[in-house]
Amino acid sequence: MPTSVKENYLKALYFLDKEDGNISVTELSLRLKVSKPTVNTMVKSLQDKGWVIYKKYQPLQLTEKGQKAAARVVRKHRLTEMFLFKIMGFGWEEVHEIAEEMEHLDSEKLFSRMDEMLDYPSFDPHGSPIPDEDGNLPKQASLLLAEVPNGRKVKVCALANSSKELLTYLDELQIQLGTIIEILKTESFDKSLLIRCDEKSPVVISEKVGRSLLVRELK
Repeated sequence: MPTSVKENYLKALYFLDKEDGNISVTELSLRLKVSKPTVNTMVKSLQDKGWVIYKKYQPLQLTEKGQKAAARVVRKHRLTEMFLFKIMGFGWEEVHEIAEEMEHLDSEKLFSRMDEMLDYPSFDPHGSPIPDEDGNLPKQASLLLAEVPNGRKVKVCALANSSKELLTYLDELQIQLGTIIEILKTESFDKSLLIRCDEKSPVVISEKVGRSLLVRELK
């Protein structure tokens, strides 16, 4: 089985563990869009490598070794995204697919050089934390824009959803990391938000978009 396939499983397990911590074969199957028998076979292979604890009818668990291996893949992906965005001038909506391919390169020297050229960033272009070489994640206090009370001003610090469609839409609204947003009104009917970005004209965004933006309140 190609290393890239195993790393994709590790990455899926890593994110499911962060989201829920109670990972089932069914959840992993849905996340990767493959059959449960295929997942069962791969999970047994990951267990043989010491990356996963797999017991029938019990949640899957990443071992400490598995956590570090998965974090390494995530680190390579997010460093690549930041390099493409910051050094090469790609848009934040363009970097994911390229990083998906580069995350499987087995070259510590390459990614260490990227890290150095970027001055050791803690977050990628979408505000997602970049694991360090030991797999540790930086912390960033944030809340969903949709949950901010009217009249407050906040700064966009990350995205809860970094789909290409959302990123393109945010580009149209000229919303990016660091944008200052004032909540003018939240509609009681559909929870849509009337907001002002960087002192520009007010715009309306849906609750879905409001739940995709992670923000930090201004002091």
